[in-house]
Amino acid sequence: MNVFDAVKQSVTTRQAAEMYGLRIRRNNMASCPFHNDRTPSMKVDKRFHCFGCGADGDVIDFVSRLYGISSLKAAQKTASDFGISYDSKPVKTKPKKAVCKKSDVQIYAEAEQRCFKVLSDYYHLLKKREKDYAPNMEDEIWHPLFVEALQKKSHLEYLLDILVFGEIEEKALLVMEYGKEVASLEQRISEFICREAKTGIGNSQ
Repeated sequence: MNVFDAVKQSVTTRQAAEMYGLRIRRNNMASCPFHNDRTPSMKVDKRFHCFGCGADGDVIDFVSRLYGISSLKAAQKTASDFGISYDSKPVKTKPKKAVCKKSDVQIYAEAEQRCFKVLSDYYHLLKKREKDYAPNMEDEIWHPLFVEALQKKSHLEYLLDILVFGEIEEKALLVMEYGKEVASLEQRISEFICREAKTGIGNSQ
């Protein structure tokens, strides 16, 4: 069985989405990671479909779009992360069509979208930490993650307001200044969510 069939038969899109940090509600709805989604508009189950931006596909399509990688790499990543065995013989793929080089406008739009998504994810993570690690008693020593949430939440709100309501010059300056920090922050968020999901940190708070 090749990697594509192995993944599709073993993992639903919902399982992969939750593994990679997407919060899904009981009605299988989640905030779409592929556009600035203020209200949950993506239905995630065996497949996924966003009623806002139209993104649609199976588990491999989801991982491919989420990480900006090819379908083959997405299938291999998912198989590796979920411990799925498969026939590792080379998979024949159709020749790729020539892809036009992205314009500066497209590159900036993607950078701005990524910046908003990462900062938004971090903001929601801080809100969760503030709730999960809040002291139960007045004389209790504050948890470092609770302190971080108190210190940084307001600043994140300010940055997100700029990305939503600011002038183009303000947005461009923010995206440029926070470019490297966003990449580092994205990795930290991913690692924390995966670690928290595996260990159950915060569930007992």
